[in-house]
Parts: sequence; C-alpha cells; structure tokens
Amino acid sequence: MLFNAAASGLAQEPGRSIKPASEIRPDNNPKMETKKIGLAIHGGAGTIERSEITPEKEREYRAGLEQALTAGYEILKRGGSSLDATEAAVRVLEDDPHFNAGRGSVFTSAGTNEMDASIVDGKTLKAGAVGSVQHIKNPISLARLVMEKSPHVMLDCAGAEAFAKANGIELVDQKYFFTQQRWDALQKMKAAEKNKTSGAGKSFLITDQDRHGTVGAVALDKDGNLAAATSTGGTTNKMPGRIGDTPVIGAGTYANNQTCAVSCTGDGEYFIRAVAAHGLSALMQYRRLKLQEAAQDALDTVKQLGGTGGLIAIDKNGEIALPFNTNGMYRGYVDPKGKFVVEIYR
Repeated sequence: MLFNAAASGLAQEPGRSIKPASEIRPDNNPKMETKKIGLAIHGGAGTIERSEITPEKEREYRAGLEQALTAGYEILKRGGSSLDATEAAVRVLEDDPHFNAGRGSVFTSAGTNEMDASIVDGKTLKAGAVGSVQHIKNPISLARLVMEKSPHVMLDCAGAEAFAKANGIELVDQKYFFTQQRWDALQKMKAAEKNKTSGAGKSFLITDQDRHGTVGAVALDKDGNLAAATSTGGTTNKMPGRIGDTPVIGAGTYANNQTCAVSCTGDGEYFIRAVAAHGLSALMQYRRLKLQEAAQDALDTVKQLGGTGGLIAIDKNGEIALPFNTNGMYRGYVDPKGKFVVEIYR
C-alpha cells in the first residue's frame, strides 16, 4: 500500500486528527523560492491488528513516532541537514522500548542483544554501518561516526565497540537493553521451537511483534540533500552473529540525491537478496520510474522471494512513499507542506 504524502486527498485513520506542523514560509522577496523539506519514519512492519493493541498501547506507539518526527523535523525547519535529521529521529526511536532498536532490542538465542545500524549520505554516497554491537546505546550515532571518522563503511562486534570507545562513545551494560516484553518473546519462541522438535501438540502464537522489527528515517533538507538511517535489534531467537539487511548498504538502507532515500523493515534476508533499497533507486535512475511505482516494484521483488515487510522512501522532489505488504507498519511523515501524519494500520 502506497502513501503519497504530497497528495492532499490522503485519507486519515478514523478518529485520528492530523497534527499540524509549522508551515515553511517564503521570504518576503517574491522571487525567492521556498526550499522543500520532508521527513518520513517507520517503526517496523508486520502483523499489526487493531484488535490486539490496547488504546493505551496505541497511544504510546503514536507518541513515540510523533516524538521522533518532531526531533527530525525541527532540525530541518532550522535549516539543518538531512543527516542530522535522520540520526535524531532514529535516536528517539532507539531510546523508546516499544521499538526493536537500541533500548527495545530483541534477544538472540543466547539471551544477548546484538544491534545493527546504518546511515547513508545521498549527496556523497558515503555510508557508515555497524553490526552485532552489544553495548552501544545509540547504534545509529556509531554508524555515522564510522562514516565520518573512519576509512571504512562497516565495523562489527568488538571492533566496532573498540572504535566507539576510542571516539568517546560510552558503552552501556547489557542490562540497559533488557525489557520484559522482549524477554518473554524469546521464551515463547524457544518453547515453540522445543515443542516443534519434540512433536508435542501444544501450539504457540508467535506474532511479528515477537519476531522482529526495525526503525528508520529518510529526509530531504533545504539544500536538496537526501539521507537515510536505519537501526534494529534484529530478529528474536536469531543465532548470535546474525546480521540482517539493516547495516547492508543498498539492501536495508540507501540514499542518492539523484533519486531517493530509502529505509526498509521486514524479513531482512529477503531484502538482502533483493538488494531492495538500491533496487528502488535503480528503478528510478535507469527506468525513470516515479517514486511510488519504483517503491512498490522493489517491495514486490522482496515478496516474490518470500519476504514480508515494508519501506519508506523520499525523492529529491519531496514525494514520499510508504508501501508495505503486511497488516500494518508503524509510520509517520511530515511532507514539504508541513503536514504531520502518524499511522499504524493498513
């Protein structure tokens, strides 16, 4: 399902009002053109049923998304960069235990938390990524540090954490990442795995919320520069050392000023095989597809391989697409006209 944020006819969810954001006003000089800015975020896609989320929990999810939008958009409004905006938005989601990144990361089969993140600068095509870090409060900021302060694109595990420490980033105890909801999800998946192996008749309801999730942001700044940032705790009960699409440049994250900025969420292995994020950009660059069509085509390729999920994308004109092939996706955007929208369900 696609959302064109620039289209004024976009239907909002019943009972959900659109929160106004400050309008970008042109200078008094009539010859000066107002510079477009735009921002979109996601907090993961999956089987998200309205009937299974309490009103209180829904308010908490919406509040987290709105806080992330506000953090990123305030930077853009002040003339800040798309890199700063996407990093700021993702940091907010990493600090929110409702989302599978940073504080709310899921557990591996060994009962540890291993996080991945990446960021891409559409102006230069520079990128930074980290994989399987265990003690970094905000992996997205470490990914940016890799991009700006190292000769590399990706660092993982102990090497990434040593680099963080050498550059003044505080390491936190693994206890910081413990949340009861994520721990319970691990126990449920282990029980289901054991039950399947033993052939016992007991069944377990494993939801997408239990299995995986990702957060991400894409932005266009006043200078026409695009950026994308993505962060995740991976998948529940994954093998230690498993790395998904999030830190793989071109798979889960990509940005190019000539086309678009993209952040993906879903079954990471399939997004890697489809090279989904770069594939979207390539469809625009080489086949001259519009953003919405290219975004849907890229996601359809993932689906054809057997994967589910969604993505967010923004192009150089400020058009926004948010397709997903699941029941829902935590998402929000502020379009170039200053309109705030936060949505969860299809």
